[in-house]
Amino acid sequence: MLWLALHFPLLPIEALPLRQSPSAVVARGRVLVGDAGAVAAGVRAGQRLSTALGLQPGLSIFERCDAREKQALDNLACWAGRFTPTISLAPPASLLLEIGGCLRLFGGAEAIIAAVLAGCAEQSYSTRWAVAPTPLGAGWLARAGDARVHAQPAAMHSALAALPCAIPDWPDEVANRLESFGLRQLGDLRQLPGAGLRRRIGNGPVDDLLRAWGDLPDPQKTFVFPESFAIANELPSRVEHAEALVFAGQRLFAALAGWLHGRQLLVRRCSLQLTHDDGPPTSLALSFAEPAADEGRFVRLLREHLSRLLLTAPVEALRLQADELVAKPGASAHLFEQATAGEGTLACLERLRARLGEGAVQALGEMADHRPECATGMREVDFNFGRFFRSTVETQKAGEPPANIRPSRPLWLLPSPQALSERAGSPQWHGPLKLLSRAERLESGWWDEGEGGATGDVRRDYFVARNPLGQWAWVFRNADGWFLHGLFA
Repeated sequence: MLWLALHFPLLPIEALPLRQSPSAVVARGRVLVGDAGAVAAGVRAGQRLSTALGLQPGLSIFERCDAREKQALDNLACWAGRFTPTISLAPPASLLLEIGGCLRLFGGAEAIIAAVLAGCAEQSYSTRWAVAPTPLGAGWLARAGDARVHAQPAAMHSALAALPCAIPDWPDEVANRLESFGLRQLGDLRQLPGAGLRRRIGNGPVDDLLRAWGDLPDPQKTFVFPESFAIANELPSRVEHAEALVFAGQRLFAALAGWLHGRQLLVRRCSLQLTHDDGPPTSLALSFAEPAADEGRFVRLLREHLSRLLLTAPVEALRLQADELVAKPGASAHLFEQATAGEGTLACLERLRARLGEGAVQALGEMADHRPECATGMREVDFNFGRFFRSTVETQKAGEPPANIRPSRPLWLLPSPQALSERAGSPQWHGPLKLLSRAERLESGWWDEGEGGATGDVRRDYFVARNPLGQWAWVFRNADGWFLHGLFA
């Protein structure tokens, strides 16, 4: 097994998605962690709050919230589901990802690590990492900022031996006692007899050493992806402009994308609820033209919706819920490398609808009318997962003949029929037309006879014809003579 440990040293403050810099999180009157602006002003962990405010009078102060940190860690675990199904939480601020079984899928440990770190950076999380054969060893190295891959136990042992004995999870009493013994590194600690060491510092630290080195088994409790997806994010301050919510929403959609990968699902429809400090909540329904699980697609659609949204009141919390899900179909990878696909028609159409509004995106569709000029019309695109792309056979009505024996129809229909001249009873269009089909009688339209702009009742015999230039035409004859109505491609 190979474990990728991710440690988030600034999680208490980075769990606040929207905040003003400089900011700091405090606990019991002392600074726990500060952002880059606070650190630049001289604010350090462990300082009294009064000292920090003296160094930076404009410092924004937030009390530590364990529930918020736990929710952020759970969201990160959901997000990590896109990389591996085996994830373990290491509270309060670490994740363990078993990547040994995914190396071939991603093309090696370096590729997985690069993708994971890029995803953390996109969500604005500071990350320390390490890779090792044991979960505890990887976790200790990640906290120390090792940032290396130790695929073999011997390499991991050398890295662990150089770590200081001040392990954060061990009691302060243990650290003080080891310091009094003159021990500075874990490698020195490992040289001492185990029985005597247990009497002096207890069983817990000694067992931790054995687990980190791989001498004792260290089974991890696997993170279980929730059966349904619904997560909320309370904002640290009120937001008055909708576009400012994109960053907070991106973290929610990152968790949704990872959860979908982990559960092998696709989402058809989801809703983002905006909770206001005064008034009823606002709900944004995000429908996808086809089931999706791509974070980038989610965020692009979210930006389009928020760019058109006018908030009735400041927002204090967000809640994302997956409303309609489908199972992800299985697919085989390509044998050879394929060209990168573009956004696609469906994704483009759903973004246009989000930008222009409901009813603004339309498509050409069939109408229940035999008259050619009335047989098609503009209708709102059915975004219910690509149904408007179904073939004619799939949408064929009961009683209609199969497509292969239906009368031919031209691709290009003239805006209005064009009268043709006759010579010896034969229609002319760049020469005499040769009729290639039997007459197709169309007779209908009495219901809109006399209405303004309506086609009215028609009685026509249609033929497929060809002229001496090789052009194929769709012509008809009625009581007024011959007419050209369409051209074949």
